[in-house]
Amino acid sequence: MDRFVKRTAPDPINLNDFPEDPGERKGILEYHPNQRDEVRRTYWLRGPCQPRGHPFKQRSIGNTLRRFNLQWFDEFHDWLEYSVKKEKAYCLCCYLFRDNNDNKGGNAAFVTEGFHNWNKYETLAAHGRLINSFHHKAKKKCEDLVRQGQSIAHAFQKQTDVMKNQYRIRLNASVDSSRLLLRQGLPFRGHDETEDSSNQGNFLAVLKYTAQQNEAVDKVVLKNAPGNNQMVSHPIQKDIVHCFSEEVISSIIQEIDHDVFALLVDESADSSEKEQMAIVFRFVDKHGIVKERFVGLIHVKDTCSSTLKSGIDSLLAKYRLSLKKVRGQGYDGAGNMRGEFNGLRALISRESSCAYYVHCFAHQLQLVVVAVAKNHLEVGNFFDMVSLLVNVAGASCKRKDKIRDSQREINEEGISSGEIKTGKGLNQESSLQRPGATRWGSHYKTLLRLVDLFASVVKVLRYVQDEGIDNTKKRQANGILKYIHSFDFVVYLHLMLHILGLTENLSMALQKKNQDIANAVSLVESTKRQLQKLRDDGWDSFVKKVSDFCKKHDTEILNMEDEYIDPRRPRMRTNFTNLRHFQVDCFYYVLDIQLLEFNDRFNEVNSELLICISALNPIDLFCQYDKIKLMRLAEFYPEDFSRVECISLEHQLDIYIDNVREDERFADLKNLGDLARVLVETKKHLSHYLVYRLLKLALVLPVATATVERCFSGMKIVKTKLRNRMGDQFLSDSLICYIEKELYDDVTNEQVTRRFQAMSDRRMHL
Repeated sequence: MDRFVKRTAPDPINLNDFPEDPGERKGILEYHPNQRDEVRRTYWLRGPCQPRGHPFKQRSIGNTLRRFNLQWFDEFHDWLEYSVKKEKAYCLCCYLFRDNNDNKGGNAAFVTEGFHNWNKYETLAAHGRLINSFHHKAKKKCEDLVRQGQSIAHAFQKQTDVMKNQYRIRLNASVDSSRLLLRQGLPFRGHDETEDSSNQGNFLAVLKYTAQQNEAVDKVVLKNAPGNNQMVSHPIQKDIVHCFSEEVISSIIQEIDHDVFALLVDESADSSEKEQMAIVFRFVDKHGIVKERFVGLIHVKDTCSSTLKSGIDSLLAKYRLSLKKVRGQGYDGAGNMRGEFNGLRALISRESSCAYYVHCFAHQLQLVVVAVAKNHLEVGNFFDMVSLLVNVAGASCKRKDKIRDSQREINEEGISSGEIKTGKGLNQESSLQRPGATRWGSHYKTLLRLVDLFASVVKVLRYVQDEGIDNTKKRQANGILKYIHSFDFVVYLHLMLHILGLTENLSMALQKKNQDIANAVSLVESTKRQLQKLRDDGWDSFVKKVSDFCKKHDTEILNMEDEYIDPRRPRMRTNFTNLRHFQVDCFYYVLDIQLLEFNDRFNEVNSELLICISALNPIDLFCQYDKIKLMRLAEFYPEDFSRVECISLEHQLDIYIDNVREDERFADLKNLGDLARVLVETKKHLSHYLVYRLLKLALVLPVATATVERCFSGMKIVKTKLRNRMGDQFLSDSLICYIEKELYDDVTNEQVTRRFQAMSDRRMHL
């Protein structure tokens, strides 16, 4: 039939974008004739799609519920595929070599329509065993396709032992050069890589240095290598990086081991203004340790929920994972992505009803503390003035140097008089930090620096006011000096510093990778109690701190019994005292709106799901243990606990709680993560396997998207303005290696070489 097809130049295809799910692939005949063998080799070398962790859907056959048998993957390992999308089985061999006759044996059931008669095992077995069948011939064609005479494997076998050894040394040298650059996030290429160039790029520079240090390498690389086998071209570099990345991902998939996991997703734009979606998996490994692993960066053409969902589906299918194993979703929900992520959340929940969404705790905290406090008019004005102060005092290198010099003089005087202690790490140079709405904790650091550098900042502002060239800056400096020497400024400075200080520990704790949601809830409650304590009993100590600061920096201290004068209407009587204004209208009001917003924003804390999870908490010898709540928790996960298992769980819980309370090894546990780890260490997770399953479901619920944010920090290092032409795949591969250094360091040259050989074998065929 191919002879009737119009021979036009084929459109380029991206082999990495081929759908993994057999239910989503287009027919082989839909590809250009010149590309069909390329497509076939890619799919055959990739192997059949076998999502072993997928909870296969049941269907009623003859009044009996039946499903796909996982053991069939082992029995028919080289051709049997399963479509998660269509919940049907397919044959890879028949798909690759089917023709236009869809009624021909092997096509209709295992290629176009899909097989789902789970009660007819004999049909499945006969398909793979009948000699001279369509399937048998298709499988032979697949094997012949990868055994062509020009195969690199055959060519390699024909080489002499000396040539083989030289090839291995050359490849290992390129792998070692790539390893160093990947780990440090450094660019590979140079702007000019010709022999006459003085800077050929990092990859060639590292390779040359390696050759200089090793005579055996020097004899077989670069000029001493065959012209067509130097192993330094850009495609070779990308292939090596991809091999490293695939090995890291393979380790992550082994850690998950087809178990449940949570999705953490966020989007950002790279230096070339491409929309990128980063994906992180949160799961519990075989040692009972919570892990958050970065698995890829996906370029999305738009940010609608269907596009985001499609990107996630492709990634999961590529790594043989099932969306039905997702038990948690985490997004920060900020900016223009809020609506899209809400849509994405709904799409994922539709396929996995137990994929519970938890709003990013750390992001909520930032909104609560800063955004809500700014609703108070004078607090909002305070933060505006602080931002202006940072702009004026730190607008130039000269002013920053003046702050440092002034602070150094103050420190030297303090050390001489004995007021300031000396020691390792003390009295180091610092400067004002600019606060940012998207940087968690930045406002707290800004206010801390402002208190510490206050005298130096005042000197710089006076310098700008008296000797500045720009009249605008001079007027701004004059206005800021008046404001920061007011009693109002000192009150709001210490109030917000105290509030931010109370929430700083929570903010830092929420950004830990292994933080569990029960402990996060506990920390939120502790923070709320501390804020309430400050509101109830903290006024006197607060006023003392404000007074001490005013005395130290020559700021007027108001008499609290005098009548308050409103600076906006100074001639009008207010008929209330300074004490009433600063205590009620300022101190109490700001703390009240904080506490109110805490209760409103962290509504997950009060949700039934998290209340039930708290019953697992091991602190104080499992004092929060509640059997009824844990049985209710199991009901939230019907896909993980059948009715029979729920009955068993009820009996197992009694034995479990008695067992762990009597074991000294469980006496000092602080959170769910510690409990899971010790259960595995003591092998009790095997005896109390249903309780451990419940514990894992609680641990995979996401707490914050801090890991995803760190991925974007890595992207800024790997893809810079000077390196903005990086392709999407190369960028994702480089980030995986750079971010997941723990797994990356364990990848051996032998693993990379073996995967590279398989990839090169495929390329030789194309």
